[in-house]
Amino acid sequence: MIRFDHAGATYAIYHSPDGQFFATAGKCTHEDVHLSDGLVMDYVIECPKHNGQFDYRTGEAKRAPVCINLKTYPVKIEGARVLIQVA
Repeated sequence: MIRFDHAGATYAIYHSPDGQFFATAGKCTHEDVHLSDGLVMDYVIECPKHNGQFDYRTGEAKRAPVCINLKTYPVKIEGARVLIQVA
């Protein structure tokens, strides 16, 4: 997973165990903490502050204290580039 900042927003881009790419908002919905400092396990990102978890494929909040889903973004691969659609 990497952090990507663009136009004043932060995103997180994930490379899953099965080789797919996914993108979400880059900050936890519980508190304003960068998810890039968290732990990725299979298809889950764990927030580094309070250990809330999200499924990064769907954005679904999986473990308290998070209860608001992450925004997800469509991903497109062009050659060696990973593009996310944010608008």
